[in-house]
Amino acid sequence: MKIHSIPIVAVFFLVLFACKNTKPAVEKSGYQGQGPTPIVSTKTKPVQRQWKGVWAFQDSTVFFSNQFDGARLNGVAQDSNTHYTLWFTAENTPINPSPWYGFKVWGSTAQEITLKLTYQDSRSRYYPKISHDGLHFKALDSTQFKAINPGEGAFGLKAAPEFVEVTVRVDEKPIWITAQELYPSKRVGQWVDSLSQKRFISNYEIGKSREGRTMNLMEVDEGASKKALVIISRQHPPEVTGFLAMKSFMETLAGDSDQARAFRKKFTVFNVPLMNPDGVDNGNWRHNSGGIDLNRDWQEFNQPETRAIRDFLKQKREDGYEFVFGVDFHSTWDDIYYPLDTTVTGERGKIVFDWITRISNRLPSKKTNISASKKVTPTMVSRNHFFVAHGMPAIVFELGDNTPRDFLREKGKVAAEELMGLLME
Repeated sequence: MKIHSIPIVAVFFLVLFACKNTKPAVEKSGYQGQGPTPIVSTKTKPVQRQWKGVWAFQDSTVFFSNQFDGARLNGVAQDSNTHYTLWFTAENTPINPSPWYGFKVWGSTAQEITLKLTYQDSRSRYYPKISHDGLHFKALDSTQFKAINPGEGAFGLKAAPEFVEVTVRVDEKPIWITAQELYPSKRVGQWVDSLSQKRFISNYEIGKSREGRTMNLMEVDEGASKKALVIISRQHPPEVTGFLAMKSFMETLAGDSDQARAFRKKFTVFNVPLMNPDGVDNGNWRHNSGGIDLNRDWQEFNQPETRAIRDFLKQKREDGYEFVFGVDFHSTWDDIYYPLDTTVTGERGKIVFDWITRISNRLPSKKTNISASKKVTPTMVSRNHFFVAHGMPAIVFELGDNTPRDFLREKGKVAAEELMGLLME
């Protein structure tokens, strides 16, 4: 274990150097709406690599670490005996304001400490989660949370505080504090392997990420049908709520209900649960290890992760598969659907809106937000590529950052059941 004793001034210059030559501009992410799609280059860009180790200070009894997959901690300063400032910087800029953080903290003596979380060129976004084992997380108690310079509005960037302070008790056993629950590539792989114990599910490699991590695909197939669905998730590393809904969605399709059994005899499901394993394991805010937002690379295909899916789908089409539906699970400020408008998809795309209606009818307690796009070119995003290249109705299915986890599971289940019903009709 590397332990470094770092004076405050040195930490300041380390962080200043890390942020050097960055720009405060924000990467535009509003591709889904009615306006023109912004053109974004997807040629590989340099990224800032995290220093990995343990932070300690002279006469300090508190320690911080980013030595685990999914961690993000770029600097620590001790302001007083019990107050610390933590810095979190992006992998590169410009970037969407999704400041991910993840670290462990412990003390040689039991004590209460306060941590101020600060972010490079961004406001806070994710409410802290806490864990005692790195696997089971819960939201920090509100009495331990303080927003500094909060914004206005119900949700979104304007509502986010500039910084936050969290107060926790530490002792010799580390606690994890993260922006969202931790689902790095190893944990996702364990879930894939577990689900693949069912005789009708197989998983296999379809490519490698830029850093050589395996791009896994699960195939759910209990018949000889060549009508297929494409389900992907986690193009953006922090978007865990989308992954959790997708996880419930896939478990429902692979379940033991009469509906699921009948569905699997008529349709094949291709699922890539972790599109960006490098970004997830490296604790990136948004991009892959090539410094690129993968959901802008579905036209140029400069990144190996998007090329792997493109080439797989092309091969399956040549093998005679017909793609009938595509879903790309994401997370954002609140639950929202981003379909393609039927003015561009015609009757073929109506099923997407029928699906949204059925989900909403079964889950009336939460408002349905819909923003349909009338732009399909340049493709750039997965939904547009799925439709243009393969004619499949497709949607970006977004879940809120703070949507309750039990509701995420229920929404994933309901979404799967209603989609099976529609396609079987």
